[in-house]
Amino acid sequence: MKIALIAPIIERVPPKKYGGTERVVSALAEGLVRRGHEVTLFASGDSVTKAKLVSVYPRALREARFKDLYGLNTKTLLNVGLAYSRQDQFDIIHDHTGYLSLPTANIATTPVVFTLHGAISLEMREMYRTLNKPFFVSISKEQARYMPDLHSAGTVYNGLDMENYPFSAENDGYLLYVGRLSMEKGPHHAIETALTLNLPLILAAKLEEMDRPYFREYVEPYLSDQIRWIGEVDERERNRLMSRALCFLHPITWREPFGLTLIEAMACGCPVIAFGLGSIPEIIQNGRTGFVVSSVMEMVDAVGRLGEIDRRRCRQHALRNFNAARMVDGYENIYRKILSKEI
Repeated sequence: MKIALIAPIIERVPPKKYGGTERVVSALAEGLVRRGHEVTLFASGDSVTKAKLVSVYPRALREARFKDLYGLNTKTLLNVGLAYSRQDQFDIIHDHTGYLSLPTANIATTPVVFTLHGAISLEMREMYRTLNKPFFVSISKEQARYMPDLHSAGTVYNGLDMENYPFSAENDGYLLYVGRLSMEKGPHHAIETALTLNLPLILAAKLEEMDRPYFREYVEPYLSDQIRWIGEVDERERNRLMSRALCFLHPITWREPFGLTLIEAMACGCPVIAFGLGSIPEIIQNGRTGFVVSSVMEMVDAVGRLGEIDRRRCRQHALRNFNAARMVDGYENIYRKILSKEI
């Protein structure tokens, strides 16, 4: 098949540091290439891929310090427009850029698969309902339940090439939080958990300008030798931290459609304790690879039960259920069904 993959150009594919969607797109692109498909990746010019790379800008927009990374900036629109202007060159277009490209995808003549990676607001729901020609793919059953009236092609869990992630059966006794320092991600709950237990906490997280008021009120006052913010780290350092952590805390305050860091932590043998919102119960095997909880006090109690968790089982669960090959299988099957008009 001739397949176009359209990635956001905010981060490189794969990202140097933070960037869940770009990490998934990278695993998908390389997996499709290995299977003999002719893949064209529309992404930032510094992306690393065995697919044919087409770019409208030489590097990721965040590195170029664009002011409006997530909005209607000209480079993002040009990336989308260029991909769809070449639609006749492809059997299928797989769009990962979110609602900004939906109007274009809706009038495309080439079949479009549209993966929903992020949160869907009420305003977005109206767009997806009205501009519903693309074949939408959800990344969790919970996300699919939230949008039952979509033109759905099915659910495909995110997957990564995690076989070489470092594993450790031992730990160094610290709690770990990875992600963004924002209210919706809930690092303040991780801080409260660590302080209650008198355990060290490492915050390996990026801080966006829009989240600085939250940071100043909920995070900065508690930073100390016990609560350490080390900033945003690259994949190698993040995986090392995961492999040696007592556990990974994921106290989100929103209905997250898929927690990519959860499968990465488990692949390193690190148990996960997370608030049970959104897709979390689909990813964690409660009591076997971590704990699904509903409050800080339950999170505190769960840390005390970590002796029940086999770190090898965490790794096996992640590699068996959320590997890149399984994800590629899912999308290949969807592409074929669309092209053969079975959907």
